Amino acid sequence: MNRKKLQKLTDSLTKNCKHLFRAFDKDNDGCITVSEWVYGLSVFLRGTLEEKMKYCFDVFDLNGDGFISKEEMFHMLKNSLLKQPSEEDPGEGIKDLVEITLKKMDHDHDGKLSFADYEQAVREETLLLEAFGPCLPDPKSQKEFEAQVFKDPNEFNEV
Repeated sequence: MNRKKLQKLTDSLTKNCKHLFRAFDKDNDGCITVSEWVYGLSVFLRGTLEEKMKYCFDVFDLNGDGFISKEEMFHMLKNSLLKQPSEEDPGEGIKDLVEITLKKMDHDHDGKLSFADYEQAVREETLLLEAFGPCLPDPKSQKEFEAQVFKDPNEFNEV
């Protein structure tokens, strides 16, 4: 498989996945090693719920401190909602949405989401896995990627 074809496949798989690089770069060295790339793809394509929860939490934890704060929620929700022309201050609606989210997901009531909070909420309602925006490939993109990559294993032997 040539570089352009692999790049096109990868782009289609990850088109809705913001912060992919940071989540794949497990050692935070600014580079994605082959093992980090393969592990990331395995989570994308065949990951267990636990692996996907950990991946999504890492994506949503924008500053890497182990928690999803109100500010991080606000930032992610602000970027995922459409502004209505009649709204004067859409920030107020987003703040309300953050508070509703905390009531639903913040089980220890400390004003931020730990992984334990997030995990419990997702286990209760799996739709909350991507509560703050898409970070996993959609099923159609996943199937297309797998169909292309796995259709001819010898294609990877091309030079």
